[in-house]
Amino acid sequence: MRLASRLGQIRSEVKAFVDDRLTAAHIRASLAHALDTVFPPHRFDSVEDAPPEALMGAGLAAAGWSRIRFLDHDGCDMCARPFEGGLFLGAGSHCDDCTEKPFPFRRARAACIYDEAVSGLILGFKNGDRLDLAPMLTRWLERAGANIIAEADIVMPVPLHPLRLLHRRFNQAAELARPVARRLGRTYLGNTLKRTRQTHQRGKGAQARWENVRGAFAVSARDQKRIRDKRIVLIDDVFTTGATLRACAATLLKAGAASVDVCVLARAVKH
Repeated sequence: MRLASRLGQIRSEVKAFVDDRLTAAHIRASLAHALDTVFPPHRFDSVEDAPPEALMGAGLAAAGWSRIRFLDHDGCDMCARPFEGGLFLGAGSHCDDCTEKPFPFRRARAACIYDEAVSGLILGFKNGDRLDLAPMLTRWLERAGANIIAEADIVMPVPLHPLRLLHRRFNQAAELARPVARRLGRTYLGNTLKRTRQTHQRGKGAQARWENVRGAFAVSARDQKRIRDKRIVLIDDVFTTGATLRACAATLLKAGAASVDVCVLARAVKH
C-alpha cells in the first residue's frame, strides 16, 4: 500500500509539473499517456467517484463500464434515436419525428446514450482539457460510424466559433474527427465549415436551438470547390435536438456537397 501510495503521489507531482509548464493541451495529453504506462491509475466504479487524475485512460472499473448504454444502431437511421422499448423496425427505419420533419443529412450514428454514465467523460474531454480520453472516445466513434465513414470522401468536425476556440484551446469534435479520418484513409477538412457567430445552446428548447444556429455556418467560395459532389461525414460529441447538425448539414449541401452523414459519441434521448 505504501508503494502504491507513493507511486500515485509521484504520478500526481509529475502531472502537476507538466500542467504548470506546458500549456499546449495535446502535449499534456501525450505526456499523460506516458505517465499512465509508468504509473497506471487506480480504478473507480464511476466517473463521479474518480478524481480527474484517476480518469487517465478512462480509469473505470467493470461497474462503471456496465452503466454505459452503447448503441447497436437498431434505432432511427436518420437521427440515431433508439426506438421505444428497444424495438427493431428494420434497417433504414425512421422515427416519427424524422418522418414528419426530416433532417438534411441522410443518416446518423451514435456510440452510446448520453446520460450520467458518460456525461462526466464527455464534459471532461471537451471542457477539462481531457485529451487523454480522445483515443478511447475515437474508437467508440469509429465502431459506431464504420459503415457510413467507409462510404465517405471527407470527414470534418462541427466547428467552434474562433472566440470559443480561443477560450477552450481546442475543438473537441476536431480531436475526434482528425484521427478517425487518418486511420480510415479519408480526407480531413478541419477549417472548411466555419461558425460565423457564437451560439450558446444550453437551456434552450428544440425550436429555440434551431433559431439560434440558423445561418450561423458558412463555407467560403474557395472551399466550396473542395466539397463539391463529395460525400461528407460530420463529427460531433453529442446529438441533442440536432439543431446544430441540421444547420451544418444544410450549409454543406447548399455549398455543393453530394451528401452529409453524421457520427457522434452520444445521443441524448430526452430534450
